[in-house]
Amino acid sequence: MNEQRTSPRPRRGDELELRVERLAYGGAGVARANGYVVFVRGAVPGDRVRARVTKAKRSFAEADSVELIEPSPERVEPLAPHPGAPWQVLPYERQLSEKESQVRDALERLGGFTDPPVRPIQAATAQTRYRNKLEYSFGISEQGELVLGFHRPGRWNEIDDVTVDVLASESVDRLREAVKSWCREEGLSAYDRADHTGLLRNLVVREGRRSGQLQARVVTSPGDFRMTELAAASPADSVLWTRASTVAETTREGVTEVLKGEEQIEEELLGLRFRISPDAFFQTNTEMAEVLYRGAAELAGLTGRERVVDLYCGIGTIALALALDASEVVGIEIVERAVADAIDNARLNGIDNARFFAGDVRTAMRPLLEEAGKPDVLVIDPPRAGLSQKVVRRVLEAGARRIVYVSCNPTTLAPNARQMVDAGYRLSEVRPVDMFPQTPHIECVALLEGPA
Repeated sequence: MNEQRTSPRPRRGDELELRVERLAYGGAGVARANGYVVFVRGAVPGDRVRARVTKAKRSFAEADSVELIEPSPERVEPLAPHPGAPWQVLPYERQLSEKESQVRDALERLGGFTDPPVRPIQAATAQTRYRNKLEYSFGISEQGELVLGFHRPGRWNEIDDVTVDVLASESVDRLREAVKSWCREEGLSAYDRADHTGLLRNLVVREGRRSGQLQARVVTSPGDFRMTELAAASPADSVLWTRASTVAETTREGVTEVLKGEEQIEEELLGLRFRISPDAFFQTNTEMAEVLYRGAAELAGLTGRERVVDLYCGIGTIALALALDASEVVGIEIVERAVADAIDNARLNGIDNARFFAGDVRTAMRPLLEEAGKPDVLVIDPPRAGLSQKVVRRVLEAGARRIVYVSCNPTTLAPNARQMVDAGYRLSEVRPVDMFPQTPHIECVALLEGPA
């Protein structure tokens, strides 16, 4: 191929023969063409691949692997094709070492920390079939048959059928296949993402790993069909129907109707019961969420006398777990329905020292702390984008003795931690937790301690 290019910079559409050297954060393989960095999707260290360039910039290019010329000696056979589980081809021990090193690398490279205090990564209790929430899309196969599965990588309007989902339980597999079979027998159409016609859009499944409850939520365009019959035939404990009228594919849009069972599903975590509304955030790996939150509780170092403030509290999972060992817990969350769930969950568990408020952390934190008082411990579980400069300033103003930062993105944790350290805190410990085996995603919990 043309690895020996005279030009150091490839162009979009070029095909290169490359040897992958390592993995970048996010999971792409890193290769070089005459010293020029190329991030190759679908390749792992040791692979020799033919890759097609999809984007070329001054200092790097992005490419898709289109042919595996020589596989890495580390490669293993995936259990089943799955676009959301690209690291199936890596031995699990290698996955763990990559994730731990990427947390360390982010703190060193983006946070400027020398020898950051990263503990060994906590391995997952299950390497497959661990997700408690799955979202599938309806589509039409090349043969014209209704399919239900995942978007084909790089193809927003093409859906690949799924018969086995290696990240879902067997119960979820059976539910998905039952819904697909019923819809095929009814001759229902799939939503066409190009011309915005057709009925069936998505199937969202939630599973209570501890309660055993299954919930199916069918998302369609406006229209009518025998949905009550589908609900009755479904093996799910509850069935919801969302009719979305917008072009955007989002389950948050439209009107939702409960056709069978309850709107909320129930789950257990750290000995507590939680009721989860359809759009509420709940960690998608119940078993490893316990490990993550138990680590957060240990780092909080509660003795029963502390006031805890939980930013981005969601439905109250971390806050209620900490309330058992705190004097008082106050949570804030921008999604009002999640706040209502948090209040209900406190009542469900008989916890009376936790209060929850709806508001944007950027504008609501100051008045909240004026009313609630200065926290001893501040818990932060932000979105992937991390904390904005304004929120970091509010965090520093709070003056908490301990900050427990739960992160789903070490590349945003690192600069946030640096900002706090520059203001007088000390990064004491970082615990990576493998919440998502077979994927490049990494969770961790960090402790920052203020001046005594």
